[in-house]
Amino acid sequence: MAEFDTSRMTSRTAAGARTAQIDEGLRAHMNKVYGTMSVGMLLTFLVAWAVGTSPALLAVFRDPATLQPNILGWIVMFAPLIMVFAFSAAINKLSAAGAQLFFYAFAAVMGLSLSWIFVAFTGFSIAQVFLVTSISFAGLSLWGYTTKKDISAWGSFLIMGVIGLIVASIVNIFLGSPAIMFAISVLGVLIFAGLTAYDTQSIKNEYLQHAHHGDSEWLGKSAIMGALRLYLDFINMFMFLLQLFGSRE
Repeated sequence: MAEFDTSRMTSRTAAGARTAQIDEGLRAHMNKVYGTMSVGMLLTFLVAWAVGTSPALLAVFRDPATLQPNILGWIVMFAPLIMVFAFSAAINKLSAAGAQLFFYAFAAVMGLSLSWIFVAFTGFSIAQVFLVTSISFAGLSLWGYTTKKDISAWGSFLIMGVIGLIVASIVNIFLGSPAIMFAISVLGVLIFAGLTAYDTQSIKNEYLQHAHHGDSEWLGKSAIMGALRLYLDFINMFMFLLQLFGSRE
């Protein structure tokens, strides 16, 4: 009986140690996700600021007076969307280092596509909306990480919403309707707020499901993909909030 109890105690101790190891690994994984995302955000806003505050550089992509994109501007506008699909398709063929480099290249291109905001909106309102977005994102992501509620069912509805937003945004490029733009912005904030919580929980669950395999290469690439997902949630929420509350020059 004593031998049985000792064996069971040893088993429980080993299980507890393994759980602690997974918890520590999860914290490191999420720190890498948020750290990579933060570097990408910094790169995006540095590029956007550098181009947006330089009339000569901005003129390469847009008309300085009307801010209408030229041919190169249209390419830069849609390049991030194309790069996201390309990244998702090629992630299995890339190394973790290659995936990280691709993400930073994507963040720089995104900065080019967003550079016009530094001409269209006041610097104060950009900073103000960025702060509001940061606080909202942090709260939503924290809730998604800590909640015991399974919100995986949100995924299909939110993705359908994103597809609807993309289609409506492309159509409104040609219509130029302020009412449609307002509706898109309101729905966009709600959809990407939901995606922030959903993606955070999904990243956490994916790690927990694969942690036992000990595949460091997969975990490295998974962190980059997680950073990309949360990066897109933040950027889109920021842009929709800026459309709603930003003060125009």
